[in-house]
Amino acid sequence: MAQGHTIPLLYLARILRQHDVPVTVFTTPANSPSVRATLHDAGISIIELPFPADIDGIPQGVENTDKLPSMSLIFQFANATKLMQPQFEKALQDIKPVGCIISDAFLGWTQDIAAKLGIPRIGFYGMSIFATTLYFILGQERPHALTTSPDEPFSIPNFPKLSLTRNDFDPPFNELDPKGPRVDFMMEQNIAMAKSYSVIINSFYELEPSYTEYWNRCIGPKAWCLGPFAAAKPQVLLANESAKPNWMLWLDKKLQNGDSVLYVAFGTQAEVSQEQLLEIADGLEKSKANFLWVIRSKRLEISEGYEEKVKDRGMIVKEWVDQMEILRHKSVKGFLSHCGWNSVTEAICNGVPILAMPFMAEQHLNARLVSEEVGVGLRIMPSNGSVRGFVKAEEVEKRVKELMEGTKGEGVRKKMKEVGEAACGAIREGGSSWETLEQVIADVSNYHKISFF
Repeated sequence: MAQGHTIPLLYLARILRQHDVPVTVFTTPANSPSVRATLHDAGISIIELPFPADIDGIPQGVENTDKLPSMSLIFQFANATKLMQPQFEKALQDIKPVGCIISDAFLGWTQDIAAKLGIPRIGFYGMSIFATTLYFILGQERPHALTTSPDEPFSIPNFPKLSLTRNDFDPPFNELDPKGPRVDFMMEQNIAMAKSYSVIINSFYELEPSYTEYWNRCIGPKAWCLGPFAAAKPQVLLANESAKPNWMLWLDKKLQNGDSVLYVAFGTQAEVSQEQLLEIADGLEKSKANFLWVIRSKRLEISEGYEEKVKDRGMIVKEWVDQMEILRHKSVKGFLSHCGWNSVTEAICNGVPILAMPFMAEQHLNARLVSEEVGVGLRIMPSNGSVRGFVKAEEVEKRVKELMEGTKGEGVRKKMKEVGEAACGAIREGGSSWETLEQVIADVSNYHKISFF
């Protein structure tokens, strides 16, 4: 139950319905309103299961990682979901027959239920197949074992052109001898995934072909690229101007003036320091670019007077926004992003080039994919010579200008247009993701010669 995990699964549910697959979505009471709002017109059943109460460290009523007091509690939160197993199992038995379970990689306990009931469990990794594959290679083959510092480059077996550092991977998994509850938790989930029938990836084959093939040939279980899921999000059609939020009206005005806009957002979970926030703000101001910046954290504040200084070309938004609608807007020509995988796929769906500034999880690998492997974005680099560290205002200013005005920006914009068209083609009838999903449906339908429900 994290927005970055839930949203793509809900889009996948919509895609399944487009293929005439009956779908039931399980959620919890506090998450139910947003789930129902996302699926209100999709013809999908929704069942609520109570979230466990009295979990040490988890405040009462918190049922989503976005509401956790600290992200350090995320694995404690995920472990608490195991207590939902009896209710989930009973609910499945009540809606027989069930063709398969599709569940997040963090809910490995659903594999035990699937095995008990004799139905396939299909796991969902909310990451690129590029990042998923590289994390498995790091853990299994340990290509970093002889490095003496986190920034020492090392090569990746079977991918000779790829050079990474330990800092491209999130601690503690990048350590020479990783230990602790996070490692134990992920090991448990990986064991459950290895027992699963297959894995669904929110990507399309043409984006990461060599990594998809390597996974299926050398790691497993079978990975199905069925995305990008964000393409299934219906476009919001507003009846009149008065119904539009302020940020949409602002973008409309910029479009009327012929101004290009840089969209800036770092997701809901990236932990950006106050010092780093002010440096980004300084860089954006100096770049002279038009920008729409969404700041969700209540703990962070822009310096007093900043909004007044940039009011003619910058807008700060502190409430929820519809990111896909922003990226769809014709004025938006660039995306300064943390490179969470959902944000990357949403940018690809809309052909918006990315300025990569990763913070946590697999975001550094996604930044590599965006800027080096696929060429649909540029990279903002820290001042210390590492891929991790503090980014200065001068670097932000320079890269924003490159993306929005420079020849490098023109190059990645052209490449993103090609990749975006390929993404849209993949999900259309006859495309790679469409055909792959038809194969998944056929395989699961034949699992016990039962229909896919």
